[in-house]
Amino acid sequence: MITKHNWTNEEISEIYNRPFLDLVYQAASVHRENKDYAEVQISSLISIKTGGCPEDCSYCPQAARYHTDIEVQSMMKVEEVVATAQKAKDGGASRLCMGAAWREVRDNRDFDKVIDMVKAVNLMDMEVCCTLGMLNAHQAQRLADAGLYAYNHNLDTSEEDYSRIISTRTYDDRLNTIDNVRKANLTVCSGGIIGLGETVADRVSMLRVLANMAQHPESVPVNALVPVKGTPLESQPRVPIWDMVRMIATARIVMPKTAVRLSAGRNEMSVIEQALCFMAGANSIFAGDKLLTTPNPDFADDMAMFELLGLSTRKAFKNGRGEMVETN
Repeated sequence: MITKHNWTNEEISEIYNRPFLDLVYQAASVHRENKDYAEVQISSLISIKTGGCPEDCSYCPQAARYHTDIEVQSMMKVEEVVATAQKAKDGGASRLCMGAAWREVRDNRDFDKVIDMVKAVNLMDMEVCCTLGMLNAHQAQRLADAGLYAYNHNLDTSEEDYSRIISTRTYDDRLNTIDNVRKANLTVCSGGIIGLGETVADRVSMLRVLANMAQHPESVPVNALVPVKGTPLESQPRVPIWDMVRMIATARIVMPKTAVRLSAGRNEMSVIEQALCFMAGANSIFAGDKLLTTPNPDFADDMAMFELLGLSTRKAFKNGRGEMVETN
């Protein structure tokens, strides 16, 4: 399938709103054009610095201003990260993502520690991803030089809806960070969250921004909100599985060569519901008992599901360490 970068909201909306079975069939067809359609990458996400964030992201239990059960924890030690990475690798993970509850990266000793963590995990032949908030071009280059493979910076929702969810940064701040990641020749991981109270038009708009980037993100996480008591969105209802499948299927069609990651919210899904997501084009999951601070299925359960569904695990650096999504 030819990759395009000039989608309109109307075109994506038409795809998203197709009859459900027609949509899944088309997405599955696009997915099967990739000979490795039955491969699913397992990633593990750990919080290397937890809580105390000055941002006001309405969904996040790590924001200092909200009264949640999250305990502030200082930076992990490099040895702890390596031990966690080894456990994840032994469980089948080929990517480790390290998250810090920061608004932005600062050039200090904590960032120096992150650089050491990236170097150490890179030596383990795992893809290393970080999500550390905003960063400038120089910081992105430091991470790249240390061996970072991917940087995660989600758009969360549409530009039109953004200020309702977050007021402490702008949509342009998000896009600028992604540009800095690209300049450092790192792969981009950027997606969003559904279930925030957004409209279908917001979901479509977010997908349009991602799909119209000069180079599609190599990785697009699709998260279902996990409501946490003490956050402004604590009372949001669970996202219907049909909405999750529609988002994954639409992302697969408009970004056919991107890894679409079935991310937060998977703990509440049955195996049958997850199977629908894989059929619709999801080809990556996060495994391990936690996804930063929220519950997540463990490796053993996922391996049993893989065997049942005939899925195999994707190795790290499948297309080389310089893997990028084709742009045409």
